[in-house]
Amino acid sequence: MTGSLQFIGNATTLIRYNGLTLLTDPNFLHRGQRAYLGHGLSSRRLLDPAVRIEDLPTIDAVLLSHLHGDHWDRVTHRNLPKETPVITTTAAARRLRRRGFRRSVGLRPWQQHVLRGPGGTVRITALPAKHAPGPAEALLPPVIGTMLEFCNQDERVELRLHISGDTLLDRRLDAIPRRFPDIDLALVHLGGTKLLGTMLVTMDGAQGAAWVGLIHPHAVVPVHYDDYTVFSSPLDDFKHHIEQAGLADRVVYLERGETRELAPHHLLRR
Repeated sequence: MTGSLQFIGNATTLIRYNGLTLLTDPNFLHRGQRAYLGHGLSSRRLLDPAVRIEDLPTIDAVLLSHLHGDHWDRVTHRNLPKETPVITTTAAARRLRRRGFRRSVGLRPWQQHVLRGPGGTVRITALPAKHAPGPAEALLPPVIGTMLEFCNQDERVELRLHISGDTLLDRRLDAIPRRFPDIDLALVHLGGTKLLGTMLVTMDGAQGAAWVGLIHPHAVVPVHYDDYTVFSSPLDDFKHHIEQAGLADRVVYLERGETRELAPHHLLRR
């Protein structure tokens, strides 16, 4: 098996490929605990993660879309080894370095960082994202999406994996499929997250289906849709709109804890 993708919960996944092990948006709070979102806002977790942080394998790097409590929590901060590289926004990297994660790397949109493993490399490109409408964007932490290009030892790209990050559908995303017209797999953050009960700050089902049409991945895995009380758009909402758009054959639905094989230029396999 060349690699695998495991869905742990919320936006947390474990990606293994060519000897590299990457953890996305680590969130290991348990059901009933609160994630803190800044400005006095919090949200209660409704479901347990499928894996405890103590049971993770050795992590080569964390991919962190932004510094919110449901993507980087106090359990992660306390238990993740401080020498773990964290690839994230420039603002989050500065804060994490001050907190002891000195190998944190901050990227602006379109900047790249390369990690080397025993079976090849992964080239990480930061991508634009928009976490809130209009001026409200300034109230939330900066966000990036990421493109992971896994290359073999001859530097040939074998697998392109895109992670949306917490974003709304926005014109700044239009450049992504122009830069990367051939994406094997995408992880899309959904949920229709609403702050203060009214302000949408992540894609709901309709936006998520439109995002799949825009980004045009060969396969897509929805994440970040039912773990917290701030989510307003259930997975069925995405399923309805993705079927209406004629894109249902691209979607792979993973249960918490489920692992699928990642193979070069193929969809996820059981």
